[in-house]
Amino acid sequence: MIEVTDISKIYSTGETETRALDHVSFKINTGEFVAIMGPSGSGKSTLMHILGCLDTPTSGTYVLDGEDVSTLSDDELADVRKRNIGFVFQAFNLLPRTTVLRNVMLPLMYANIPEAEREERAKKSLKAAGLDESRYEHKSNQLSGGQIQRVAIARALVNDPALILADEPTGNLDSKTTEIVLDTFSRLNEEHGRTIILITHEEDVALYAKRIIRVRDGHIESDDSTHTRRKIHHMAEAAPTLA
Repeated sequence: MIEVTDISKIYSTGETETRALDHVSFKINTGEFVAIMGPSGSGKSTLMHILGCLDTPTSGTYVLDGEDVSTLSDDELADVRKRNIGFVFQAFNLLPRTTVLRNVMLPLMYANIPEAEREERAKKSLKAAGLDESRYEHKSNQLSGGQIQRVAIARALVNDPALILADEPTGNLDSKTTEIVLDTFSRLNEEHGRTIILITHEEDVALYAKRIIRVRDGHIESDDSTHTRRKIHHMAEAAPTLA
């Protein structure tokens, strides 16, 4: 699915160069659920922009779903995003006075899909995202935060992308709603085989993924399965508190 090989990203301001990413390499297989973590200034956001085809590396190669997208033009990158990537953002980015169903149908309108097919695919995506059918005709400004984010997830699914890229998707949500949204991602991964990359700075959020790539100072600091970490985390939560 994803093969990043020796990519670097350098930003130049006058004579000053900032190396945001420095010879980064990793692979993500189809059907993986991966969290990318890092503190502010680590290079995490730069990496997210490259993985999302919002930017290109200064050097190195990035192959997405069999296509080298490292040196594509802006128009070519836009086409790759439309075909291969579904985005879920912290700020939701829904139209507030438009119904849930029409918000999810919107990407299909730009693709000139017939209306009947748009509606059918939007309903299928909303069902996969776990939103109750009674909410489909509600406007997005009539929903809770968790419901809105599930609409955003459905919109990301509607074009059947190869990759779901979620950028701090729980940043505006309370802890209970965060759990609902992350459970939705886990179900999409486990039951539907969706490839998901979750960008976060929160350890508890990252533990929902099956693998955590940690970025620091433009380098991959670690790349580990979360199986053992989840087990330790849940054991610590279940342990009795001593008086």
